[in-house]
Amino acid sequence: MKRSDVKARIAAGISFDTHVIANPANTREWIVFFKKDAGRSFFLVDEDEQVESFAHLDGLVGELRELGIKNVEIHL
Repeated sequence: MKRSDVKARIAAGISFDTHVIANPANTREWIVFFKKDAGRSFFLVDEDEQVESFAHLDGLVGELRELGIKNVEIHL
């Protein structure tokens, strides 16, 4: 799910669980995983539909706040 989609869904009152997990391809990076009802899930992707990864957890949490996400579960 692209950032613009996340913002639009939050603005429309659609809720989903947000999880931050270690990137399986590079465990020194973090990725964002959104869980929705009925078993649907999405990763945060860039404009090229590539899963975004983040080197620093602090910066990632700040970016999630900018998207309007208030609750995040972090899996270490």
